[in-house]
Amino acid sequence: MRLSRREVLAAFLGMPAALAACRSGEAPQLPPGEIVGASDAIGHRLRDGLIVTPAADQWRQAGVVIVGGGVAGLSAAWRLLKSGFDDFVLIELEPAPGGTARSGVSPIVSYPWGAHYIPAPLKENRDLISLLDEMGVIEGRDPEGDPIIAEQILCRDPEERVFFKGKWYEGLYLHAGASEDDLAQLDRFHAEVSRWVGWRDARGRRAFAIPIAASSPDSEPASLDKITMAEWMRQRGLTSPRLRWLVDYACRDDYGVRPDQASAWAGLFYFASRVRKPGEEARPLMTWPEGNGRLVSHLYSKVRSNVRLGLAAAEIIPVETGGRSGVDVVAITSDARQAAGFHARRVIFAAPHFLSRYLIRPYRENPPEHLAEFQYGAWMVANLSLRDRPDGRGFPLAWDNVLYESESLGYVVATHQRGLDRGPTVFTYYYPLCDGDPKAARTKLLSTDRGGWADVTLADLSRAHPDIRSLADRLDVMRWGHAMIRPHPGFVWGAARKAAANAFRGIHFAHSDLSGIALFEEAFYHGLRAADEVISAVTSRQ
Repeated sequence: MRLSRREVLAAFLGMPAALAACRSGEAPQLPPGEIVGASDAIGHRLRDGLIVTPAADQWRQAGVVIVGGGVAGLSAAWRLLKSGFDDFVLIELEPAPGGTARSGVSPIVSYPWGAHYIPAPLKENRDLISLLDEMGVIEGRDPEGDPIIAEQILCRDPEERVFFKGKWYEGLYLHAGASEDDLAQLDRFHAEVSRWVGWRDARGRRAFAIPIAASSPDSEPASLDKITMAEWMRQRGLTSPRLRWLVDYACRDDYGVRPDQASAWAGLFYFASRVRKPGEEARPLMTWPEGNGRLVSHLYSKVRSNVRLGLAAAEIIPVETGGRSGVDVVAITSDARQAAGFHARRVIFAAPHFLSRYLIRPYRENPPEHLAEFQYGAWMVANLSLRDRPDGRGFPLAWDNVLYESESLGYVVATHQRGLDRGPTVFTYYYPLCDGDPKAARTKLLSTDRGGWADVTLADLSRAHPDIRSLADRLDVMRWGHAMIRPHPGFVWGAARKAAANAFRGIHFAHSDLSGIALFEEAFYHGLRAADEVISAVTSRQ
């Protein structure tokens, strides 16, 4: 059933905002634009049992097939090549690599379609430092041994602002009007975070580290995974609405869930993992106009000759031939017109793990129990090309601009990092669907068309920028049905995540969802880990 404009706006922005937007009666004209990827149609056909059979002359041999060209797949390919192993092919359904870290380009500037920053790594994350060094963005080491990042890569000031009751304020915590009790609770919260920043187990491991594999599995921090972040705050009497808003924003920003849906371990990870030692500020953020698309571009440039875009895995079949095990991969083009096959020695499954039950033949026939624990959040991302900067009262335009009284996460400014503070720009607007039922969230996401999402975006931003509709030349939309893994209680340190990472009959798994948290660093780690597993397995058989 088609919803009215008021019903669509009410569903995503609340009834007061919908009434305000519809007060004029006639719906305003929308700027041109389109829905950009992801290619869910072919995915749904494969999910529903599409049979694909390549012709006999369409099969080829491959040492390794990497399924999925997101960060994990590209990282696995990068590691294989750096290790001197080039007998592999990476297949990716989309016409561009990167997954949720992919980017776009306009006549004004490049911009992100998803992930848009990483914190500067600590010295322990040697593999990520190696990548950044290869990209030429590390200028040395500080006295602590941590990398010094080139100034132009660090997020420019002003970094963040928040819009509240008609005015912009600096930072994300709303200090304006805060009571003594609000500030006292903020201090108590920071003290709790600092305690965890300084915590170490008997082997010297941090409670919260990036990647998560470097975190301590000790029962004290792991027990935080058994309760929600909301319950953790209730237990400590942290009831300040401003503090609760900050924690709610953090959970929606990184995980696409509310504090009453997120594990307390995940909630504290957001605040503690990016801080080197108690009392210090969080590590500075690294960003580019196109966000993490810059990292994707670098990885892709290194492995491009081994990548086939527009080709999706349709079925993955462990086989035994002549006493030797292998894996057959059946693939189909994104238009479903051509099929190809690969006889591989090993497969790196770098797609979201939920797809394994539809693509791996034994999983189709007998899905592992751990698959039921994997839950994914739905997101909408819109990119608005503006002919000029919109008006706004209070603190000036920043890189990250958040609306306090909105269900969205606000927007980032693509031109900010280039120092272009006047004239045309691109705003990247993020809206996570935090429904308790992930399937219902995906239904809402995909049943709302480009026009509906464009109207939601402009109505929401009009609260802070009344003139934004008149400045928008174009508005494109990306609908991510399975944008990121949800770290619900019991998942990060539970058995399901560990079981999912175990190799299965020549298939090695690599994706950020295997960490329970969707960060570039986690996808990068799992890509390298799976590549190392494959190299070890292949070498041992020679």
